[in-house]
This record gives sequence, C-alpha cells and structure tokens, in this order.
Amino acid sequence: MYIRSIVLEGFKSYAQRTEVNDFDPLFNAITGLNGSGKSNILDSICFLLGITNLSQVRASNLQDLVYKNGQAGITKASVSITFDNFEKKQSPLGFENHDEITVTRQVVIGGRNKYLINGVNANNTRVQDLFCSVGLNVNNPHFLIMQGRITKVLNMKPPEILAMIEEAAGTRMYECKKLAAQKTIEKKEAKLKEICTILEEEITPTLQKLKEKVVREIEHLNRLYVAYQFTIAEETKLHSADVLKEMESSISKLQEEMTENEKKVKELSKAISEMEKKRDQECGDALHSLEEALAVVQRTDTKVESTLAIKKQNLQSEENKRKELVKAMEEDSKALALKEKEVKNLRDALSVLQEENNKDIEALAAAQQHFNAVSAGLSSSEDGEDATLAGQMMTCKNDISKAETEAKQAQMKLNHAQKELKTKQSEVKKMDGGYKKDQESFEAAKKQKEKLEHEMKKLNYEDKKEEHLLEKQKELSRVVNRLRESYETFLARFPNLRFEYRNPETSWNPDRVKGLVASLITVKDVSTATALEVVAGGRLYNVVVDTEVTGKKLLEKGELKRRYTIIPLNKISSRCIGKETIKVAKNLVGDDNVNLALSLVGYDSEIQKAMEYVFGQALVCDNMDNAKRVTFDKRIMSKTVTLGGDTFDPQGTLSGGTG
Repeated sequence: MYIRSIVLEGFKSYAQRTEVNDFDPLFNAITGLNGSGKSNILDSICFLLGITNLSQVRASNLQDLVYKNGQAGITKASVSITFDNFEKKQSPLGFENHDEITVTRQVVIGGRNKYLINGVNANNTRVQDLFCSVGLNVNNPHFLIMQGRITKVLNMKPPEILAMIEEAAGTRMYECKKLAAQKTIEKKEAKLKEICTILEEEITPTLQKLKEKVVREIEHLNRLYVAYQFTIAEETKLHSADVLKEMESSISKLQEEMTENEKKVKELSKAISEMEKKRDQECGDALHSLEEALAVVQRTDTKVESTLAIKKQNLQSEENKRKELVKAMEEDSKALALKEKEVKNLRDALSVLQEENNKDIEALAAAQQHFNAVSAGLSSSEDGEDATLAGQMMTCKNDISKAETEAKQAQMKLNHAQKELKTKQSEVKKMDGGYKKDQESFEAAKKQKEKLEHEMKKLNYEDKKEEHLLEKQKELSRVVNRLRESYETFLARFPNLRFEYRNPETSWNPDRVKGLVASLITVKDVSTATALEVVAGGRLYNVVVDTEVTGKKLLEKGELKRRYTIIPLNKISSRCIGKETIKVAKNLVGDDNVNLALSLVGYDSEIQKAMEYVFGQALVCDNMDNAKRVTFDKRIMSKTVTLGGDTFDPQGTLSGGTG
C-alpha cells in the first residue's frame, strides 16, 4: 500500500486546494526552494497519520495547523491522502475489497477534529488500527529519522531494537492492546472480588438475619391464628348450647300448644258435625240437591283447569317443533269446542236456578197471603182442619224462615254461577288470544325458516363443510409451523442470513433498505451455486441501501446485532467485465463452458449497480482446465471460479479444496 495523491486545503502555507500526484511506489523525494512548503507536505502526512507530538510538525496545538491561524478567513484545515490498495496481501484488515483507500482528516478553529475513511466518518481508534495493521505508527519515536538519529539507532539496546522491529512489523499494536486488555481484566477482577466480599460480609448475613426474623414472625402468626381459631370455636360452642336450650324450650311450648290446638280442633269438629246435622235437618232435600249441583260445577271447573294447565304445558314444550305445534293447535281447537259446550251447560244450569228462584218467590207470596189470612182468622191447617191462630202463626213463621233461607241460598248460588260464568268466558277469550299468538308465532317461524333456507342455498351451504374447512385450517397451521421451524433451523445453520434492524426514525420507509445481497438474488442454475458463493465471498452478506444517508442512519440508530458492510446504490462504483472479453473467453473454451457470474443470477433492475459490484468482475467455468486457460489468457486476465469453487487469479494465486 503506497500513496497515490495528497490533497491539502487550508493546511499551513497551502491556503487553496492543492493536489500532489505521481508518487512512486518505492522511493520519493521532495525538492524546492526554501519556504516553498516541502516540510509542510511531510507535516500533512504525519498530521493525517494521527501524530500526537505536535512539536514534530512544528506546532503547539491543532489551531496552528490552519492557514495563518484562521486570521485570513480560512477556518478549516483538511488533508486527504489516497492510498493504492491493489496488493491485497498487504491490504489493511477489513479493506481487502477496496482497490483504493482515501483517508481524510479535518480540523476546525475551535478544536473540532474528525476523520473520514472513504467518505464515511470514523473515530481516531479505527484510523490508528488501519495504519498499524500495515506497520504505520506515526507515534513511534523511530517513525521519522531526522538528522543525527542514525547513530542513536545504531547504539540502541536489544529491547529498543525489538520495540522498533515490532513497530515495523505491525505487532506492537496488538501488544499495546494486550496490555490494555490485561489492565482492564485486572480492574474487573478487583471489582468482582470487592463485590464478592460485600456479598459475603454484608448482604448474605443480612439476608440470613432477615430470613430468621421472617421465620420467627411466621411461627408467631401461626400460634396466634391457632389461638384465634380455638377461641372462636369455644364461643360458637357456648352460643350453640344456649341456642339449643332455647330451641328445646320453644319445641316443648309448641308441643303443648299443638296438643291444646288438637283438643280445640276435635271440639270444633264435633260442633261442626252437630251444626251440619242441624243444617241437614233444617234445610232438607233442597240444600242437598244444591250441594250436589255445586259439586258437579266444581268438578267441571277442576276438569277445565286441569285441561287448561295441560294445554299450557303442551304449548310451552312444543313451541320449537312445527308438527307437534300443529297437533297442539288442533287439540286446542277441540278443547275450545268442549269449553263452549261446558259454558252452554253452565248457562242451562243458571236458567234452571233462576226458575227455581222464581218458584221460591211465588211460594213466598203464597205464604204471605196465607199469613194475612191467618192474621184475619180465616185459615185452616194443611189437613183441612181449623187451627188456632198461634199455631198457624208458628207454622207460617217456620215456612217464611225456610223460604228466606232457600231464597238466600239460591241467590248465592246464582251469584256464584254468574261469577264462574264470567271467569270461564275470560279464560275462553285468553285461550282465543293465545291461540292467535301461537298461530302468528308459527307463521313467523315458518317464514324465518324459509328465509334461512333461501340464504343457505345462496351461500351454497353443504353439511359438514365447516368441519372440513376447520380441518383444512388446522392442517395449514401445522404446515406453517413446520415451515417456521425449518426456517429457524436454516437460520441457525446460516446465521449470516439473519438481518434485523430497528427503524432509525418514526417515519421510516422500509423500501429504502433493500436487504442482504443473498436475499436479493435468485440462482438460475443450482449447479453454479458454489461458484457464485465463492465469487461473492463476504459481499454476499453485505446490505444494499438506496443512499449513503440511509446506510449512515442504519449503522448509527438501527441497533444492528452484528457488523455489516453497507452498499449504497448512489455511491457504489461498479466495474464489470466487458462484452468483448466475455466473447473472447467463450471463443476460447466454448459458449457453454464459461459465463459471466452476473449472468447466472436473477435480480431487480434497481439494484443493477450493486450486483455488478458483487458479481461483475469474475467468470465461472465448468472445470479447472478451462478456468486456467481463461484466467491466464493475455486478452482476458480476469478472476475465474470453477463450478466446484476453485479460484484462479491472474496474479498467479490458486485457491480451492473442500472445507
């Protein structure tokens, strides 16, 4: 790696942008008049390499490096050096894929200082690692050999000579990093020991004491809980004993009352039986016939109520069944006819009772006339014999009382029969209303059924179709789970294919990140997969984005899980083997035996430049003999890879084998 060009702008005596070119890879000398800026070029190289001792570049601070200390209107000093990186064996770590490396360092009045590598911001440590990996350590006291330093080098002691050799070989950087890592480990171990002692001496005893205290508190609470349960049990025992005594006393009182009530019931039953005998004797056959009629009416009433209850139960149980509902409707219609017959019977009985009432009224009028005749002394006994006035009055009073009682009883029966008739009529009306409601609900259910059947026909409903769909859904979910598991195992085998990031901004457009190169291509022929993987190398896992701004945001705020190389489509410089060269190669070994690697993959046109950058500089041959002929042909001289993965480089290297 050697310098191709140096660009200075605002650095010391170079106020305007000045570019120095045509450096030789082996030896260079700078000549010129005094004060022309020869030493400033060397100072700019040391400044870019990151020198810390500014006295070697004749400055006390970074501000002194700006043209006239910024007093001439120039407030920034910038130095850019372009290194040739064509020799990949001597390339810095991580830059094997770059043919040129441009490092820029800028300093602004006020102390702001920054580095850029290939146009991307970098910190001081990364720049120092880049130069130290190729043996360039500007802070090595032997990096610059001034006048009079040669004799000191010759008189160096062995440790000093070893340090100088390590600096030249580039291993000193790792020794410094090793010492720094050892110091960090020692600090961490001391901190760990301190934490362990704190745990053993302070935290663990405190935790043990707290644990013992908690155990004692739990035991104390358990004892209190047992004592509380015991006291509650004792209280409930005493209370239940008192309640038991009260209940026993109340039971004895109730038993005494029951015996007294039984005696009273017996006495009342005797009195009732005696009164019934007297009533039977007084009322006679008329009361008996009326009671029988009342009993008949009650039996018919109970029959009607029982049939009505049965019909209600049938209606409730047969609402959801169409055929049974029709039968129930027919039965209800029959029951309605029976009820109408019964109502007619009741009306007939009512008319009979009314006739009996009229007869009683006529008897009452005849008795009244007889009474008037008796009061006038013109009556005779029923046998036709003359009776005394007192006797006739007694018989008339008895007849009048009997007639009044019979009239009252007949009137009561008439009122009762009228009430029964009204209740039956209201029940018949309710049954008619219920029948109409049942008929309407039946018609509505029938229409709903027809509507549902019509909708099912529109939906092409089939029996067990839902079960088949559910089974199909379960089968598809199982397939998805198997595919997810295979995807996870595949990513576990090839972790480089996993690319995940977090949106750097709230309004982030995911289309700006195209993805890994490996996920953006399709291999046209599986037999060329190994060759294409070798051609792409590490670039196969690079990330393609639209611009360098997207790449910067992705690196800074994307929370990437590992290091990635970004390929911005607007900045990447792609080179591809020309069509004439490919034509020469095909003529040399045959059209089907050699192909451009780029032509063996499929991709979107918008990522053309990225694909040319990855696959455009290598050829793929079918075997090693053809690859060797194509690689070392003077007209081609391009990198060639065989289908088995063996690589031929025009510089003379050959790589291959199984790994």
